[in-house]
Amino acid sequence: MSPLENTEENAVWSSLPVPGVLIDAQDRIIDVNPAGEGFFNSSAKSLRGDPVWDRLAVDSPLEDSFDRARQDGTPLFVNDVDIGTGDRAPLQCNLQVAPLQGTHGEMVMLISPRELAGRMTQSHSVKSAAKSAIGMAEMLAHEIKNPLAGIAGAAQLLSMNLSAEDLELTDLIVGETRRIVKLLEQVEQFGNLSAPERRPVNVHDVLDRARRSALLGAAAHMTIVEDYDPSLPLAWGDPDQLLQVVSNLIRNAAEAAGPGGGTIRLHSYYEHSFRLRRSDGTGQTLPLQIEVIDDGPGLPEDLKGDIFDPFVSGKENGTGLGLALVSKIVSDHDGWISVTSVPGRTVFRISLPLVPKETIAATAEEIE
Repeated sequence: MSPLENTEENAVWSSLPVPGVLIDAQDRIIDVNPAGEGFFNSSAKSLRGDPVWDRLAVDSPLEDSFDRARQDGTPLFVNDVDIGTGDRAPLQCNLQVAPLQGTHGEMVMLISPRELAGRMTQSHSVKSAAKSAIGMAEMLAHEIKNPLAGIAGAAQLLSMNLSAEDLELTDLIVGETRRIVKLLEQVEQFGNLSAPERRPVNVHDVLDRARRSALLGAAAHMTIVEDYDPSLPLAWGDPDQLLQVVSNLIRNAAEAAGPGGGTIRLHSYYEHSFRLRRSDGTGQTLPLQIEVIDDGPGLPEDLKGDIFDPFVSGKENGTGLGLALVSKIVSDHDGWISVTSVPGRTVFRISLPLVPKETIAATAEEIE
């Protein structure tokens, strides 16, 4: 039974905006609040009685500090620690633990996922850098494409009167000019991406469309596992653009795995506590989570911090525009994308907003 038997205490506990965990003297979970259920992606009933350290993966040894806080009756504060649940990539959090007065060794733990102000600044910088780089490329695209067409045409004319040995050089010229033109076309596509036409979207429909398409193409050699939360509410987005995002991430995962194949897991879940703070001081809750998880070799260490920047690629002959485009689309949806990667596990996580309440109300009125 939870030590919080008072009705008012229970109301406060249930209303806390951050995940809360009640722990007994043996470090077993007594109860979690609704935000905690979202964080663990499990119900309070299923968590009760489990050792807390079996459910939480923390990148810092806390057991001794935990015991001292219990024995001394003093609170424990741990900032900037990565906490995962075994079911998803770790999230940087602040951790607060305090003995529960009037009990026999029970503790209350509050897990505060950091509002992503720093990451939002990075996202804003990525978007600004993308606009600057793409804007410059767009201005030059037509000027570059015209002489390239002339160079390719001249090379093809020369090839008509050359020996087989010299044909290799003209073929190289034509091939390279075509490659550059293709890159410029991708740049133009990036710059011409229209604003999302947002409406209520079932993200599982988007994931299924991307999965089916990928299994017929780039990911034909992969195993794609569906791990969906069936109770997930509708997202607010453009289904075609979100399909482009997920398809790109699946294709990247398949290419990283190589011809030997591997497994891609598409995971959806709801997280009450995920909140994004913007550079202007406003905030937005982004509870809908989509993860594309693969068991490939992981991202190169020198690229992890810049992987969403335009023209950054870990692939040979890669353009570096695919993930920049993904980042732009997610940003245009007022969402957030992040990545964690170690050899054997790379997780691209997309966080999206719910359908606005006013839209739901207007839809309900139309139905009536």
